[in-house]
Amino acid sequence: MKITKGKLASLGLQHVLAMYAGAVIVPLIVGASIGLTNDQLTYLISIDILMCGVASILQVWKNRITGIGLPVVLGCTFTAVGPIIAIGNQYGITSIYGSILVSGLVVVLIAKFFSKLIKFFPPVVTGSVVTIIGITLIPVAMNDLAGGEGSANFGSYTNLGLGFGTLLVILLIFRFGKGFVQAIAILLGILLGTVTAYFMGMVDLSPVAESTWLHLPTPFHFGTPEFHLTPILTMTLVAIVSLVESTGVYFALGDICDKKLEDKDLEKGYRAEGVAIILGGIFNSFPYTTFSQNVGLIQLSGVRTNNVIYTAGVMLVLLGLVPKIGALTLVIPSAVLGGAMVAMFGMVIAYGIKMLSNVDFASQENLLIVACSVGMGLGVTVVPEIFAELPEGITILTESGIVIGSLTAICLNIIFNFKKTDKTNMNDSEKAA
Repeated sequence: MKITKGKLASLGLQHVLAMYAGAVIVPLIVGASIGLTNDQLTYLISIDILMCGVASILQVWKNRITGIGLPVVLGCTFTAVGPIIAIGNQYGITSIYGSILVSGLVVVLIAKFFSKLIKFFPPVVTGSVVTIIGITLIPVAMNDLAGGEGSANFGSYTNLGLGFGTLLVILLIFRFGKGFVQAIAILLGILLGTVTAYFMGMVDLSPVAESTWLHLPTPFHFGTPEFHLTPILTMTLVAIVSLVESTGVYFALGDICDKKLEDKDLEKGYRAEGVAIILGGIFNSFPYTTFSQNVGLIQLSGVRTNNVIYTAGVMLVLLGLVPKIGALTLVIPSAVLGGAMVAMFGMVIAYGIKMLSNVDFASQENLLIVACSVGMGLGVTVVPEIFAELPEGITILTESGIVIGSLTAICLNIIFNFKKTDKTNMNDSEKAA
C-alpha cells in the first residue's frame, strides 16, 4: 500500500489519539495528588505531550548510539505514578526531578549490561509479559467505556451505547473496509463516536477555549532539582522495571515487523529510553516507556513503517507547543476512547498469545510459568490492595500487575528452565565420560 502525505498524517494522528489519553492521565493524576496549581498543571500536561513526541522520535531514529529502530511510541510509564506522588508529598517536587535525572543516567549506563540478559527473555517470558500487559490494561478500557471511573453517569445506557457503538464501527470498518480505510479503522471509529457524542450534548469544548496558543518548554521549570537517596533508589528501581516491560514490547514489535532483535538492538533501545528519561527530568516531565496500545494499533492497521511514528512524534511536539490545538483531543468522551481501547488492548493480548505459540507446552514447567505469571498479573490488577500491608519500598514492585507478573515470569523461567538446562548439560557430560 503506497502511503501518501495525507495518509501518513492520518495514520500518525491515529497513533496520537491511541496514546493521548494514557499520556495525559499521568500528569493529571500526579498534579492533582501533589497539589499543583492550574497553571502548573497546564505546563505539566503540555510538556508531557511534547516530550512524548521527542522520546518517540529518539527511539525510532536508529543510529550508532541510540534507537531500537522499530515503530515504537513512548509515553509516561504508569509504574511511576505511585512512587512519584509519594516522593512529591514527602520530599517535594524538585526531588521528583532529581531522582528522575539520576534514574535516567543509570539506565544509560547499564544499557549495555542489561542487553546481555537477553537469554533471560525467551518466548515463554516475553509472550507472557505481552499477554500480561494486554490483560492488565483491559480494566482501563472497560472503565473508560463505562464513562470513566468515578464519573456520575458511570455505566449509563448512553456511555455503554457510545462505547460499544464505537467498537462496532471499528469492527465493521475493519470487516468491510479495504486498504487505507481499513488501516485507519481506529481513527474513524473515534471520530464518528465523538461526532455522535457532540450531537448528544456530551462534548465539552471549554478546554479548547481556555487554553493558550503557545507554550514554550523551560528547563527546570519547577526549580533546581534536589537529590535524596531514597527517591533516587525508588525511581531507579521503577526505571529498571520499565525496561522489562519495554523488552516485551520490543520483541512483540520485532515479531510484527519480521525483525530478529540482537542484544545490540536492545542496548540502543534501552539507551534511548534512558536519554528520554533524562530529558524528562530536565524539562520537568516524567519517565518514559513503550506504549502497548500502539502495538495493538500497528497490528490492527497492518502499517509497520517508521515514518508513521515520526509523523506522530512531530504531531505530539506541535501539540505540546500549542496547548489550544492539543486540547481538541481532550474533548473525546471517555466512552468513545474506551470502545477503541478494547480493540487495541485486546490485540495486545492476542499477540502475546501468538508469541506463546512458539513455546513448548509439552513442558509442565512452561505451563506453570505462563499460568503463575498471568495469574499474578491479573490477580494484582483485580485486587490491588492485596499487598497493601507490605513496606512501602516493596509495594513499588507489587502494586502493578504488569511489574509483578513480569517478574514472576522471569524468576520462574530462571528456576525451571535454567536448572533444567544445567541438568541436561551434566547428563551429556556424564555420557561423554
